[in-house]
Amino acid sequence: MAEMAVESDVMDAAGPYDRARALSAFKFGDVAFYWITRLCAISVLLILGGIILSLIVGAWPALREYGLAFLTTQRWAPSADPPVLGALGPIYGTLVTSVIAMMIAIPVGLGIAVFLTEICPLWLRRPIGLAIELLAGIPSIIYGMWGFFVLGPFLANTFQPFMINLFDGVPVLGAIFGGPPSYLSLFNASLILAIMVLPFITSISVDVFKTVPPVLKEAAYGVGCTTWEVVRNVVIPYTRVGVIGGVMLALGRALGETMAVTFIIGNSFKIQSSIFAPGTTISAAIASEFAESDGLHQSGLILLGLLLFILTFFVLAAARLMLMHLEKKAGN
Repeated sequence: MAEMAVESDVMDAAGPYDRARALSAFKFGDVAFYWITRLCAISVLLILGGIILSLIVGAWPALREYGLAFLTTQRWAPSADPPVLGALGPIYGTLVTSVIAMMIAIPVGLGIAVFLTEICPLWLRRPIGLAIELLAGIPSIIYGMWGFFVLGPFLANTFQPFMINLFDGVPVLGAIFGGPPSYLSLFNASLILAIMVLPFITSISVDVFKTVPPVLKEAAYGVGCTTWEVVRNVVIPYTRVGVIGGVMLALGRALGETMAVTFIIGNSFKIQSSIFAPGTTISAAIASEFAESDGLHQSGLILLGLLLFILTFFVLAAARLMLMHLEKKAGN
């Protein structure tokens, strides 16, 4: 008993000092963690600001030379005297290929996600999931090579002639699907983009579809709803914010894709009504010409990069506003 009393006295004597030192250590660790995370967050803003500033500085000579006419000029002739540079062709190609790619990828991606979560047998879900993950991991240059050597000739020899003959003489559609067939075209690039962004839409949609409470779907099935009615009236409304987020992420990837598009789009700055005609995008134009550019030509390419940055920013901002509106409407 005497030994225990002595040990208790020693612990009581050392207690306040140990507690103060422990609290001090905890406070120091908490402050250090706070500043480290804050510096990491600030570094993102600094990097983003540095990128924007460098783009503005590099693009200033072309912006000063051409002004707003840079956005409305179709001709791109850097070797002319003086050089004539216009961004209308690349902007048109970027928007057209991205829109067509999303028109293909969104229904296909959502269809795959619905199949995997609602219909697919358990033994088949894993192989399909692995295939989707494999699509996401393939380098973009491989997609470009496959599109150039395999997909392009197939489309030019089979699909494009069929579509040209089908809509020949039809107002509007005859111009959109006009000929002649080409290995390199806006449509070919759009199809490659659709395949590339498909895993993003599918994977995110599968994840958000799995968050739907089973009781909601069971209640819908219990009152006699079909699978289509459950998906349309329960699954999609419950997960629409996540689905839209995945779609916008895929759209951002489509807008900025470079190597695959450069292989198969044709690098033509001329705007044509047919989606089977060659074209170019902002990223493809920069990739194909930047290494050999200098002076005003290089500044014009940097200005194209600045335009792509602004375009992507507005797309993501619009997506964010849409998500905020949906969350507010849902009462969150």
